[in-house]
Amino acid sequence: MSSPDLEAHVRGTSRYIDDMADPAGMLHAAAVTSPSPHAELRAIDAAPARALPGVVAVLTAADIPGLNQIGGIIQDEELFATSTVHFIGQPVAVVVAETFHQARLGARACVLDLEELTAIFDAREAAAAGELITASRTLDTGDVDAAWADCDVVVEGRADTAGQEHLYLETQAALAIPEEGGRIKVWSSTQAPTAVQRITARVLGLPMNLVEVEVTRLGGAFGGKEDQATPWAVMAALAAQRTGRPVRLTLNRHEDMVCTGKRHPYSSDFKLGLKNDGAIVAYEVHLWQNAGAAADLSPAILERSLFHATGAYFVPNARIHAASCRTNLIPFTAFRGFGAPQAMFVMEAAIDRAAEVMGLSRSEIQAKNLLSEGDEFPYGMRVKRSRARRSFNEAAGRFDLAAVENEIAEHNATHAVVKRGAAAMPVCFGISFTNAVLNQAGALVHVYTDGSVNVSTGAIEMGQGVNAKILAVASAALGVPRERIRIENTTTRTIANTSPTAASSGADLNGSAAGLACRAIADRLRSVAAERLDTPFDRLSIADGVVLADGEPTGLEWNELVWNAYTKRVNLSAHAHYATPGIWYDKETEQGEPFAYHVFGTAILEVTVDCLRGTSTVDRVRMVHDGGRSLAPAVDLGQLEGGLVQGLGWMTMEELVFHQGRNLSDTLSTYKIPDLLGTPVIEGHFLDDADNPKAVMQSKAIGEPPFMYGIGVYFALLDALRAFRPDRKGVYDAPLTPEKALMFLHGDR
Repeated sequence: MSSPDLEAHVRGTSRYIDDMADPAGMLHAAAVTSPSPHAELRAIDAAPARALPGVVAVLTAADIPGLNQIGGIIQDEELFATSTVHFIGQPVAVVVAETFHQARLGARACVLDLEELTAIFDAREAAAAGELITASRTLDTGDVDAAWADCDVVVEGRADTAGQEHLYLETQAALAIPEEGGRIKVWSSTQAPTAVQRITARVLGLPMNLVEVEVTRLGGAFGGKEDQATPWAVMAALAAQRTGRPVRLTLNRHEDMVCTGKRHPYSSDFKLGLKNDGAIVAYEVHLWQNAGAAADLSPAILERSLFHATGAYFVPNARIHAASCRTNLIPFTAFRGFGAPQAMFVMEAAIDRAAEVMGLSRSEIQAKNLLSEGDEFPYGMRVKRSRARRSFNEAAGRFDLAAVENEIAEHNATHAVVKRGAAAMPVCFGISFTNAVLNQAGALVHVYTDGSVNVSTGAIEMGQGVNAKILAVASAALGVPRERIRIENTTTRTIANTSPTAASSGADLNGSAAGLACRAIADRLRSVAAERLDTPFDRLSIADGVVLADGEPTGLEWNELVWNAYTKRVNLSAHAHYATPGIWYDKETEQGEPFAYHVFGTAILEVTVDCLRGTSTVDRVRMVHDGGRSLAPAVDLGQLEGGLVQGLGWMTMEELVFHQGRNLSDTLSTYKIPDLLGTPVIEGHFLDDADNPKAVMQSKAIGEPPFMYGIGVYFALLDALRAFRPDRKGVYDAPLTPEKALMFLHGDR
């Protein structure tokens, strides 16, 4: 089943915020931002802007009626800078004008009086200077210090991963409309409508019930609209409140790339100890997260890095240190994988270094150490329903990994310049928000007297197909065809206190809530049918819009049953709430069960490198993925392929470059993402007989885990490079761009 939005997308009739008709009297807003990474803000001269045609207002911190604070986890981020600016692109004011272009001319006309201050851009330097977002954290399991003596081989090294631009198709956008009684209606391109509602209310000095946030759909997000959509919505709402007119704020592509957060860069040191047969004995790693200038979601992202530092492997003795470091870069934020890819890359680098030293293949060490049932993670949770070995073995057998490795070895022995490489990439990814409070969702379902159905949840459709999955759940729970059901826009007026659509949990949480509400209505309708048909309740069911008794049609159809229930004054609406059971975590002891379940899988990636030029192609990627019992197979396959390609981009070409705090990769001419011409042959297979009792209808989350398969391409490329230069050791500095490949091949000559 495809997404309910599919036809509208194909016809070009899907409406996003910028497609909405302009309300009468609408104004446009543009932010005035800092050109300096760190400076004292002495004054803002807005007079030149106010003198321009069309400019209605220039709003600064002095115009905020509530709190000038948009921080979520930690309140350390002002909406408008007051005394100090901390990164290039930090908002200091907003200009409101009659047209889009007049607003931007006004923003450029404002003059900032700045006195430059010392800036820090490197996470390790920030840590050394004590510039931490929160106290550093350590996971410790086994006895790492004693374990080194039991190791036959110990390897050490450094691994670095750069950031990544979300590059969603729809840039950050908001439309705020003042309503009677002091209410503000905000249309926001956000994954977190309740966060926008809460912080808008905070800044405007209003109770939350006077702020409504509505979302139809997003043109992509990937985590970049979880926290980062908030300031733009709040600015639009502030401008609407102060001017009494509707205000639209839409970033152009360049503004979006300069002013919004990205995936966190990480710098890490590792130490790995093994037995001669490749069994891992001990692992110690230091993770320095570059958080940028404010907390944003960095503490939560760092936590997921901690939880995924050992990847898909059992490590009996592990110590994982992690620090979130404050620098003078844009506050980095959520991105698909949420800190897990950065940590898993380090583990794979450590395995690669060990394979290099020991003369083993990476796949031998990987296969030796995969998680088995009952193995303990460093945070104390034990593996349940582990499919790490099953997926790896099925991938190795289905795609004949041994033959692939032999074929590549033969090719490299007979080709002097064009070399090939391959790598396996096993994945284990925990599903749930690591903040247990967020693992809850609500749903409201109405059945109308003509038999049509409306389902409202807190889920945000951003192209990932969550509406298709909720539709499947509702259809199954009510027993009616999907064509009878409409998934409504997400609005805080209908569903309160929503969690962000993030952490791959949108379908798990909201689908479960929708299922509860639908089943409540279905049970009421079955009671009506039992009375009418004089048949015991437990013998009745509803399927495809027909009431069945012991599986056989009774002749009573859905529409007639619904009308009959209405005439008997039976409630045809239901609200339900779902909270993920059994999850907990104690940060004092760093132990607990933070995840409802884990997703497993393995990819095998093959590449070819031109060793004269450093250029490469990803030839083929084949995956075996643990997807549970899919709610929407076409959607899950699309996520499997799309997540992989985004991971390939992060590892090979998406090079986020800063110089003295300025983003040099701030346009589509300087920042490259994968395209269809460069996409490899992809085969995705889902494990059979892989039910999951921990999620709705035995399904498993799909959004984030496939991204990590892309990590394998780095090591496939490295294998090809070392086939040309066997005298050189592996370096772990992602992305492995053609320029870096060329330096590896010829930089010492």
